[in-house]
Amino acid sequence: MVYLYVLQQALVWIVTIFWLYQLIVSICSLVKLKDKPILEDKQNRFMAIIPAHNEESVIANLIDSLKRQNYPKELLDIYVIADNCTDKTAEIAKNAGAIVFERFDEKNKTKGHALKWFLNKKIEEDAPYDAFCVFDADNIAHEDFIKNMNKKLCQGEDVVQGYRDIKNPTDSWISAGYAIFYWTMNRFYHLARYNLGLSPLINGTGFMVKFDVIKPTGWDTKTLTEDIEFSLKRIIAGKKLGWATDAIVYDEQPVGFKQSWSQRSRWTVGHMQCIQNYTKDLATATKEHKTLMNFDGLLYIVGSIPMFVLTLVLLAINFIMFIGNGITAWELFENILRYLIPTFLLPIGTAILIMVLDRKPIKPMWKGLVCYPLFLGSWLLINFKCLFKRDTSWEKIEHVRDIKINDVA
Repeated sequence: MVYLYVLQQALVWIVTIFWLYQLIVSICSLVKLKDKPILEDKQNRFMAIIPAHNEESVIANLIDSLKRQNYPKELLDIYVIADNCTDKTAEIAKNAGAIVFERFDEKNKTKGHALKWFLNKKIEEDAPYDAFCVFDADNIAHEDFIKNMNKKLCQGEDVVQGYRDIKNPTDSWISAGYAIFYWTMNRFYHLARYNLGLSPLINGTGFMVKFDVIKPTGWDTKTLTEDIEFSLKRIIAGKKLGWATDAIVYDEQPVGFKQSWSQRSRWTVGHMQCIQNYTKDLATATKEHKTLMNFDGLLYIVGSIPMFVLTLVLLAINFIMFIGNGITAWELFENILRYLIPTFLLPIGTAILIMVLDRKPIKPMWKGLVCYPLFLGSWLLINFKCLFKRDTSWEKIEHVRDIKINDVA
């Protein structure tokens, strides 16, 4: 029993120090820093790249928002990769004004493969672009998105994540859970690290990459979470990613639990793939570069699922100690509350703080706030399930509303 107690205390200290570190970093999001100086005053030429699989119901709205950008039209080309489409995505995209590339590959259907295929073509033809931005087909881009990304490029940033907002935050408690999660990540993860001189992460959509960055190797990713993988490879190389709060993209999220479960399961499996492939490299880079940025990247990859496993081990130890009369029933109850309250109740307070700071309307989100612990709890169940069963099948998100840029502006 003594050995179990020592192990318990060691694990408690590990978990406590980890979350204390996250808290200290998050506080840095409240500090407003001076804007970086412009190194080169230039209007760069961009590609807007939209990988799309059977997205005929939403693709035109994104293209319309990109054609309305407050940026010279001759310096922005809109490309749609109609990836294994069996509907009218390609036809609608062409009619809306995009340049369409159709791709058919039954074995390699993921977004990462589509980007690799398309960007290799552009590299081979030495296309005259300075940078590209990647969007999901159900996105809508704020009218100043490209202009603000161009500013980041002129400030010397070469990979920049934009602010990922939500088109449909009040549609259901599920979409509200996504909204609260991304609003929290935007400020307390990405902005906090950018302010501190650490590295944010690419977050799936609404990001910009300088074309020269990928020319040597192309878009070289192999996991289900190509965004996180690309970010980690940059961090391993000792290169920071940028953040643009004012480059806003609106994303549509699932409204049903089944689709959300499937989507988040894929993300969890992709994260596990990144843990398997890049933990060693991140540890090596931390040792070689000796920077907090590399250490922070290592903490990210070991901080979610491994930390979740440690918490499960702690709970198991407490039950074993209770059964063996090592702790009382009240001490067991106290210890369980010590894990459950930060996991399920504290995020509600954090979410309200985020919404106040970022001026998000709280009243329409009250159901989402109440159910947010359920949203996070279901994610813990997903993590637990994926430890034993890893489903990599892709399930299309059904678009239930026709939301245009004027509806969210």
